[in-house]
Amino acid sequence: MGRYIVRRLLWMIVLLVLVSALTFVIFYLLPSGDPAQLRAGPRATPATIQAVREQLHLDDSKPTQFWHYMKGVFLHFDLGRSFENDTSVKSEITSRLPATISLALGAAVVWLAIALPVGIVSAIKRRSIFDRAAMGLSLVAVSAPVYWLGLVFLYLFAEDVGKVKLLPGVGSYTPLSEDPVAWFKSLVLPWTVLAASFAAIYARLLRGSLLDVMSEDYIRTARAKGLSERRVVMRHGVRSAITPVLTVLGLDIGILMGGAILTETVFNIDGVGRLAFDAIQRGDLSTIQGTTLVLAFAVAMMSLLVDILYAFLDPRVRY
Repeated sequence: MGRYIVRRLLWMIVLLVLVSALTFVIFYLLPSGDPAQLRAGPRATPATIQAVREQLHLDDSKPTQFWHYMKGVFLHFDLGRSFENDTSVKSEITSRLPATISLALGAAVVWLAIALPVGIVSAIKRRSIFDRAAMGLSLVAVSAPVYWLGLVFLYLFAEDVGKVKLLPGVGSYTPLSEDPVAWFKSLVLPWTVLAASFAAIYARLLRGSLLDVMSEDYIRTARAKGLSERRVVMRHGVRSAITPVLTVLGLDIGILMGGAILTETVFNIDGVGRLAFDAIQRGDLSTIQGTTLVLAFAVAMMSLLVDILYAFLDPRVRY
C-alpha cells in the first residue's frame, strides 16, 4: 500500500504538470487579445502596457514564458494577479476557499445521509411501494436544475423573500470562525439545494450496485453460514457495493471544491465558484487560470483518497 500511495502521488504531480501546461497553452497562446492590454485595462497608456508586458515576460520566447509560469506555480504557488483589481489571485482564492469547502463538504454529508439509507432500503425492498416512490422522487430531483431549485427554496423558506421565512436567504453566509450557529443556518438552504440531485443519483447508483452484489455467490455463502440478514447486507453487501459510489463521490467533491458555481451564484456566497463566474464575465484570464488549477488539484487529491479507501472497504482490491 505504501508503494502504491507513493506511485499515485508521483502520478498526481505529473497530472498537475500536464494540466498546468495545458492551462498555459489556453491562457497564454490561444487568446486573440494582447494579454498585456487585458492586464493593463482599456484606458492604459502605452508605457503602462509595456511595463505589464515586461512584468509578465511577454517579450520573451514562449519556452521562457512557460518556464517562468511553471516556476511561479510550483515553486512559489504564484497564480498571477487579477486583471480587474491587481490583487493576488492566490490571496483571492485562499480567502474564498473556506466558504467553498463548507458548502462542498456539508452538501456531501447531507446527500450521503439521504442517499445511503434510501439506496440500501430500496435494494432490499425491491419493487415495494417505498422503492417505487424513492426512485420516482429521485428522478424528479435529478431533473430539477440547481438554479431553479435554489430560487424555489428561496421563495419558500428564505427570511427575506420567502413565504415561510424560516432560514437566512441570499448573501447571508457567515464564516464558521465568526459565528458557528449563523454559519450553519446560512448554509442549510445551499446544502439542501446542492445535495438534492446528488442524493438522487447516489441512491439510484447504490441501489443498482447493491442489487448486483446481493446475487453473488459469497452472499449466498454468508447466508448459508447462518449470519443475520442485517450482517449479510451491511457487512458483506454494502461494503462491496459502495465502491462505485466512492469513485463518483471523490470526483464530485473534488469538482465542488473547485467551486459550486451555480449554487454560490444563486445564494451569493463568496466562494471559489463565484470568483470563477465573475472572472469569466469580466474576462479576467489570470483568475480563471488560477481557479482552473485549484479545481485540477482538488480532483487529483480526492481521486487519490478514494483509491486508498478502496483497499480498506473491499478486501478484493489489492495494489
